[in-house]
Amino acid sequence: MRRNWVAMGVKFVIFAVLFVTIFGYGVMRLWNWLMPALFGWHVIGFWQAIGILVLSKILFGGFHGRHGRPMRWRHRMTERWERMTPEEREKFRHSMRGRCGPFDPPAAATKA
Repeated sequence: MRRNWVAMGVKFVIFAVLFVTIFGYGVMRLWNWLMPALFGWHVIGFWQAIGILVLSKILFGGFHGRHGRPMRWRHRMTERWERMTPEEREKFRHSMRGRCGPFDPPAAATKA
């Protein structure tokens, strides 16, 4: 049993290194192809490309597999909308117009 865990760990490390290498190389090639020609910026190396990937992960939270997160927000909003009285809904619409422009409620809630 322990042997399988070790093999899986080694495979994970190999794929992680391969993933980082391929994406780092891709970022480096795209940067060096586009940025100097378009904006006159400097050419970057592989480790700088890896740094850009890490920075983008920190700033934008990309590269994750949590695709259900926005749907949970939508589900919670739909539940809240369904629990509101018509007066509360109108008040909410009015408050959202001041911030975001016209507000359309969630599609599932308008059918109820």
